[in-house]
Amino acid sequence: MLKAYSRSDIGLVRKSNEDACRSGVFSEHAGWAVVCDGMGGVNGGNVASSVAVEKISAFLLSGYHEGMDGPAVRELMASAVARANGAVHRIAGSDSTLTGMGTTVVAAVVCGGKIHVAHAGDSRAYLISSDGIRQLTTDHSMVQEMVEKGDITAQQAKTHPQKNIITRALGVEPSVRVDYSETPFPPGSRLLICTDGLTNYLDSDQIFSLASKLNGDQLTEQLIARAKSAGGGDNITVVVLEDEAA
Repeated sequence: MLKAYSRSDIGLVRKSNEDACRSGVFSEHAGWAVVCDGMGGVNGGNVASSVAVEKISAFLLSGYHEGMDGPAVRELMASAVARANGAVHRIAGSDSTLTGMGTTVVAAVVCGGKIHVAHAGDSRAYLISSDGIRQLTTDHSMVQEMVEKGDITAQQAKTHPQKNIITRALGVEPSVRVDYSETPFPPGSRLLICTDGLTNYLDSDQIFSLASKLNGDQLTEQLIARAKSAGGGDNITVVVLEDEAA
């Protein structure tokens, strides 16, 4: 039985929550989730993330049906993200106070024993299983590119002054290039999706340690609490899709 849990918190420093998320289940073994982290000032960030989550959620809920194969799910997700990108970009172009707004996005569908993930930006998805924790997304950020070139180490990237600069975002341009992956989802596993308000304060080992002790609802609560106790300098959003078969 698949269950979905989500929480979003303003953190300890920001004056508003520019993150947005939604999640749910299609059926006993199929579910979905969307997490966005907005940018472009208080108004722009709020609008970009909320519009993107609303558009993607509506498209997935109306378009998904049982028995969809991998290519059909991929096409559904690509269309959902493209629709959201266009909506955010149009709104930004029609209101000068929202010029340049955008948002990260991680959209996921779990069905047929697989996780389908589409993402842009530096929000992340992780697979958590009895074998450990594995990051399913690669950050679209300036520091990640520097790490891949060997200019800095992964450890240095955590405190680099440009760590918040992302290289891809939904809504900034008329179209957006999105990474897509398909990964097995073993029985008893969890999919965790989060914004960088979590991963800036907790590493994957800390996340896995909590996940090994807590169920999905408790896990979302405690991850946010730990991120806040470690500083809470950003909005924090966590979504867990949990296969409770095990």
